[in-house]
Amino acid sequence: MKSILVAAAVALVVSILFTPYLIRVFSRQGFGQEIREEVQGAHSAKRGTPTMGGVAILVAMWAGYLVTHLTVSDELPSASALLVLGLTTALGIVGFLDDFIKIRKQRNLGLNKTAKTVGQVVAAVLFAILAIQFPDQNGITPASENLSFIRDITVVSFGAVGFVLFAFLAISGWSNAVNFTDGMDGLAAGSAAMVLASYVLIAFWQFRYACSDIVGGPGPACYQVRDPLDLAIVAAAAMAACVGFLWWNAAPAKIFMGDTGSLAIGGLLAGLSMTTRTELLMIIIGGLFVVEALSVVLQIVVFRSTRRRLFRMAPFHHHFELAGWAETTVIIRFWILAGISCMFGIGLFYADWLALGGS
Repeated sequence: MKSILVAAAVALVVSILFTPYLIRVFSRQGFGQEIREEVQGAHSAKRGTPTMGGVAILVAMWAGYLVTHLTVSDELPSASALLVLGLTTALGIVGFLDDFIKIRKQRNLGLNKTAKTVGQVVAAVLFAILAIQFPDQNGITPASENLSFIRDITVVSFGAVGFVLFAFLAISGWSNAVNFTDGMDGLAAGSAAMVLASYVLIAFWQFRYACSDIVGGPGPACYQVRDPLDLAIVAAAAMAACVGFLWWNAAPAKIFMGDTGSLAIGGLLAGLSMTTRTELLMIIIGGLFVVEALSVVLQIVVFRSTRRRLFRMAPFHHHFELAGWAETTVIIRFWILAGISCMFGIGLFYADWLALGGS
């Protein structure tokens, strides 16, 4: 528990203090956000606000994790945590390039779809291949080739090649879902902080009741997860980094996370879901991100089929904004929905524990 608290405290301080430094530097360099034409009226005042603030989240997350291992943790950095951090950073680099191109070309479109997809493929494939290596003394690898809900569903096994494909779909899906959600001040950062807080609880609970630590042999309620405590440290550092960034990103935002932050956070969520064996549970905990992504898919499908729009604008949060809701009203209500999704997911996680005889 001490390691988790130190990671969160360090990441929070670094994020709060480092973000205003980035605001000054990016403002001097002219690294300002371009605004979509469809929302120019409502968001025109935001044009030129510094972007690529996801750099602060990544730096704070790494700082929290590394300082914890250098000071209070007796363990070396684990394979699971380093893989998740590496995936997060790799997607952050893809997002940084996307943001940088937008700024240099003064448009709202950065990397083309092919280039962004290639970056996601490389990051996902490397993560997936390495995640089914490095077994611990109990033979548990960072990720499993089985699909998982709260635990592995052993009857649904992908195999090595299938898992690589599944990992790409999950990583691409989550990174794009968070990217879609990042359209209002603080919406993505606040929602991500709640999801990551949920994973601090989940990973710490898995650490407390890891099968390898059960006296007298493992029972049905224990967890076959490699490095759960270190994953809790990663989640705590990332959560605090998002909260610290939110201090400056809340409306009216002084800086945006950009694709640098949204793609990285999406990759982080995907990585945590696979390494904690909760891939399907993440769909519930991260329900807000799922709804935002679905709104985009439905908008495209309906428009191509009927030439009519299902929503005034997608992603979903812009539909309510164009319907007359104030931006802060949309943000707070969507945060409430994100919190409800997290609580429901945690409830299912604990119900599974009780159903299998945990006490």
